[in-house]
Amino acid sequence: MFKRKEKISLQDLAAFDAEVKGADLEAVMKKYDREANVRHFEGIPKIAVRCMLIGFALFMVYMNLFSNWGEQVRRCLFLGMVILLIFTIYPRRKGLAQKANFIPWYDWILGIAGSASFFYYVINFNEILQKATRIGQAEVIIGIIGILVLTEACRRVTGIPIIAVASGFVIYAFSTGVPLRRIIYNLFYTTTGVIGVPIGVCSTFIVLFIIFGAFLEATGISNFFIQCANSVAGASSGGPAKVAVISSALCGMVSGSSVGNTVTTGSVTIPMMKKTGYPAEFAGAVEAAASTGGQIMPPIMGAAAFLMAEMCGVEYASIIQKAILPAFLYFAGIFLMVHFKAKKLKLQGIPKDQLPKFSHLVKNIYLLLPLVVLVYMIIDGYTMSRSAIFATLVAVAVSMFNKENRMNVNGFFTALENGGKGTLSVAAACGMAGIIAGVVSMTGLGQIFISGIVSIAGNNLIVALMLTMVCCIILGMGVPTTANYIIMATTCAPILITGMNMNIIAANMFVFYFGIVADITPPVALAAYAGAAIAGANPMKTAFNATMLAIAAFIIPYVFAFNEALLLINTTPLQVVQVVTTSFIGMFAISAGMIGYMFRDLKPIVRILCIGCGLMLIYPSMLTDIVGLAAIGAIIAVQLVANGKEGKTAK
Repeated sequence: MFKRKEKISLQDLAAFDAEVKGADLEAVMKKYDREANVRHFEGIPKIAVRCMLIGFALFMVYMNLFSNWGEQVRRCLFLGMVILLIFTIYPRRKGLAQKANFIPWYDWILGIAGSASFFYYVINFNEILQKATRIGQAEVIIGIIGILVLTEACRRVTGIPIIAVASGFVIYAFSTGVPLRRIIYNLFYTTTGVIGVPIGVCSTFIVLFIIFGAFLEATGISNFFIQCANSVAGASSGGPAKVAVISSALCGMVSGSSVGNTVTTGSVTIPMMKKTGYPAEFAGAVEAAASTGGQIMPPIMGAAAFLMAEMCGVEYASIIQKAILPAFLYFAGIFLMVHFKAKKLKLQGIPKDQLPKFSHLVKNIYLLLPLVVLVYMIIDGYTMSRSAIFATLVAVAVSMFNKENRMNVNGFFTALENGGKGTLSVAAACGMAGIIAGVVSMTGLGQIFISGIVSIAGNNLIVALMLTMVCCIILGMGVPTTANYIIMATTCAPILITGMNMNIIAANMFVFYFGIVADITPPVALAAYAGAAIAGANPMKTAFNATMLAIAAFIIPYVFAFNEALLLINTTPLQVVQVVTTSFIGMFAISAGMIGYMFRDLKPIVRILCIGCGLMLIYPSMLTDIVGLAAIGAIIAVQLVANGKEGKTAK
């Protein structure tokens, strides 16, 4: 459809409108991102729903800044409101065609019954606390209703996978002979179940970071990131793909949604990549892989950085410091692959005279101020909640200086509305994560997991890591970033920490990486499918291409599992330089082998050799480093000599 070597200007974006509209971005979002699958409201009902979401967001700010209620009360209030909003906004299945302002009778019943269950706990908190495990039949029924309705709410906003996992855990609890009353008490009335740590974290600062992200988006920072990426890489060979990698890394860091970021930035970058000459399935895969990788990009990491600091009991600054090098290698791997692909296809970039001027971008650098303030306040010792709220106020102030995205009163309330709506899916998933954690705690399943994997692996760390990786990919399917990490940290990380004596931060990073890549790993590769829909490509081919591009995410966690120098743990500057250098050269070789091009086309046997030598360099050993460097050096030399001879022949 598109010619190779064709130059493309930023003005060509106008010509892409028909193609983008053909993909129907709203339909793509609704198909692959359940958060976008909402009911249609008009007139007064629309205003009422909007006021509910705005009121919810403001109440969360008040609750975190001024209230002194007990944790159980805060968490139940939060979940009660979340359930009511979900059944008001989300239909029972995706793509359900309904007339405007219509909410079926059963959703009214479910929404009211579910929220009432949690509000009952709030009203009767002291009495329930005194009863402890002696709760009556009425409390058991109320608990069952609350858990079942929460499960249905979670299904609507996140999908089946996490429900299937949580249901499996509950079934296991029953199979061990735990009585119904005890199960309901532990899962509904204690802080080890539904209202456990995940919901506690979600109701305190995750919700505030989501609101902050909504306000930050309103400042126009995403467009600023895209313009910066164009300025840096747009003119190089295959520039649009490199722009996609850089901009998606920056935008995804803030958005916290692989699918959402794939659709929003992909609506611009994917048509540009296709116009340049990249195959459709490759273009969709680049955007999906980079958008998913945005979740591991410090300093925000889709809000997971703040969670990880809390879960590991370390300073936030320590987490972002340790996350820098792995993230760099991940995006270096994708960047190298799109570069080799561009060279292989002989693609060009965007003409330099069509790229944004650096002087213009410098004038807009103030858009980064909210992020700078957020990071500085947290590092300086302020609570995460107060830091998020203050950074949100800075984002509002910053928008006043941006003529294109100046925030008026309506924009302010729209950001609050988006923040409130964005919280719903995360909160529901955190509730399910609480059920999983509750069963693990109640039945001792965590220790069984640990014992089982350790017995299979023996003292072999690589086997334990591979088994944990599989668990993480399964548990992470279709789950929002923050809830994804909480599930990984409560179920999979202890396997490595307790069972294999792995460093707590390394273990948490390991499970987080593999929980995240579920978004591009077939068969449930939602981000890749969204990219394929925009690109007009085969979804499964796009997913496999995305997995290939994100190969670093499958390798790097093993690197820091065996060599903590990559995470700057118990290391020296020389060791850091060594591991980064060898890992980067290893990624260079693997990328070339995957694409089949380095400085010229690679024969199949040489491609295999490149991948093998790259893996040898990534594995932390002096012997493998020497062998790998020697072999890759020889391949590079042969390629350059062949190019030189070809050049002389051409003359």
